[in-house]
Amino acid sequence: MTRPTAFVIALLGAESTGKTTLAGALQAALGTASCRVAAVGEYLREFCDAQGRTPRIDEQAQIAAEQTRRIEAARADHDIVIADTTALMIAVYSDQVFGDTRLYASAQAAHARCDLTLLTALDIAWQADGLQRDGPQVREPVDALVRAALGRAGSSYSVVAGSGAVRLQAALACVHRALQPLPAAGADAGADAGADASRWHWHCERCGDANCERRTMLPRA
Repeated sequence: MTRPTAFVIALLGAESTGKTTLAGALQAALGTASCRVAAVGEYLREFCDAQGRTPRIDEQAQIAAEQTRRIEAARADHDIVIADTTALMIAVYSDQVFGDTRLYASAQAAHARCDLTLLTALDIAWQADGLQRDGPQVREPVDALVRAALGRAGSSYSVVAGSGAVRLQAALACVHRALQPLPAAGADAGADAGADASRWHWHCERCGDANCERRTMLPRA
């Protein structure tokens, strides 16, 4: 697989919703001899492990910038990059923890360079994981902030739900659909007038609501 620039898959979601597990599973499933796949880990986790604490408000911007830098570095020499996560999650955490919304503009601009956004659903059990996790009570507020930020940025996303292999297959269905070749120029030109033709936009065929949770594309019986 050869692309002029890597196809970037962004994994977003509240704490303990399986982003890191899904990133590893996607890397294993998508990588082949002809397709170089990179998984960019969460720099915030690395920071907390190294410092033995969560970041201060004045450290948030640097953490967001480093996450973006690592994604861009991986983009340069891979075909697919799986980002766990993007600067947008740091902006959300800054908002949730400190009430600081200053990082949203730059984070949304950086996130716009991603080709596919997968939002991990809240349907798996919360698990403690050291310094980073505050408790299950913060998952719904964080999920709401992520969705609001994506909405403000005009970024399409697909929700992936289920556990284990079901969650992976839901994500892979989104990825494979997104990687399908674009229609020929002029084909069905009026269907999405004004839309960015270089990006994939999925709409639920059952209800037409672009934000519908059925966008998980779970395997049908």
